[in-house]
Amino acid sequence: MKTPFLVIGGGLSGIAAAIRAARFTSDVLLVEKHSRIGGLNSYFYRNSVLYETGLHAITNYAEPKEKRAPLNRLLRQLKIRRRNLSFCQQYQSEVVFTGGETIQFSNDFTLFESDVCNTFPKSADKFCSLVTFLEDFDPFLPSPFRSARKFLNGFLGDTVLTDMILCPLMFYGSSHEQDMDLNQFAIMFRAIFLEGMFRPEGTIKDFLDLLLTHYEQLGGTLRKSCGVRKILHNNGDVKGVELHNGEFIECDNILSTVGHLETLKLLSPESQVIPHEKTRLGFVETIYRLKNTKELNIQQNKTIIFYSQGNAFNYQKPVDYVDFSSGVICFPSHFQGLAPQDHIEIRSTHLANYDKWASLYQKPDKYTQQKETTSQLSSQQLTNLIGSFRANIVYENTFTPITIERYTSKIEGAIYGSPAKIPDGDIGFSNLFLAGTDQGFLGIIGSMLSGVSIVNQHVLPKL
Repeated sequence: MKTPFLVIGGGLSGIAAAIRAARFTSDVLLVEKHSRIGGLNSYFYRNSVLYETGLHAITNYAEPKEKRAPLNRLLRQLKIRRRNLSFCQQYQSEVVFTGGETIQFSNDFTLFESDVCNTFPKSADKFCSLVTFLEDFDPFLPSPFRSARKFLNGFLGDTVLTDMILCPLMFYGSSHEQDMDLNQFAIMFRAIFLEGMFRPEGTIKDFLDLLLTHYEQLGGTLRKSCGVRKILHNNGDVKGVELHNGEFIECDNILSTVGHLETLKLLSPESQVIPHEKTRLGFVETIYRLKNTKELNIQQNKTIIFYSQGNAFNYQKPVDYVDFSSGVICFPSHFQGLAPQDHIEIRSTHLANYDKWASLYQKPDKYTQQKETTSQLSSQQLTNLIGSFRANIVYENTFTPITIERYTSKIEGAIYGSPAKIPDGDIGFSNLFLAGTDQGFLGIIGSMLSGVSIVNQHVLPKL
């Protein structure tokens, strides 16, 4: 079999790349290792109930009239009409720290701006100057790593304010311990604070089905349960791929969306050593499904809570299995326009130690026990912030870095990939390029734009 263009990985970046290419040629093949597309943003069923994985919220909200906004540019590139989608904006989210500091934000930036200025009056003018600076800052110009933390501390002169601004941005996109690149900070600041968060009116399955139907209507082909074992190459040219079932597919061009180190493994599967540049960050996430009763006293207008309950905000690989001192609490039903439900969900996210979890994986009883312990300890931490809810739990499930590695092939379950990004997608081959998390775009919209941009830059001129 031969195809002009093959996309490895059926996550959102791969789907977007395949759709973009299929607009110009129907001879596009998208291969996905698992039986379900979506990658980090997918779903599963338990007792006939659909549960989403990965998706807390989509950043970069924009109204239809904002033609240059990332969301609307993405839809134009994919040739998807905005009116065919229904989006639900967040109600209100917040950052909560131990000292009692709370900063609220929504899709109206003035709420965040006023809360920062009221909570940190000595830094109010400096914060306004920061916003002005970021409006003129171009985060896409090539540059070496620049510490966002160092920049903010120098700009704002208040380490607590720096941490409170960084907390949501790191949890939603940083692959660096205790820091993030200044360019990526600028991208995420705009995505979360200036533009805001939303989600599709339906489930992630509905969104994926819409994308897949559009792709197939353009003539593209999807093969699920179709893992790539090896990328075949010679002298800087890729010849094709060998699948796990032994089949060979000859390709003129390949786009890999599975990650940089993961792609290196496919290029050299016999190699036992794939170098890690730095620590890769893993997470645990627990889903709690609750019976929605009168006794459940949870505020309906809180969408996402980012918190730090330690002496200082730490964003690093923990020594123990999980770091419960900070995290994210998401309420997937607390978005504008969603109908009230008999059950609601809470999703908690914390930093995790991949090595500790890996040491238990071959001991199923201990692994399961540690997951149960993690779920209980997480709910105790959440109770301090949102009130008691354990009596209302009807289902709970915890995902570890091992879970993420198994189902997404991300090395060490690192959902944000390698700290070293490759903005132009060029990894040294004439016809193999990289898109997705390790290209450096962040969030769901960023990931999809990554696939589109690499196709525009490297693939379409050859088709």
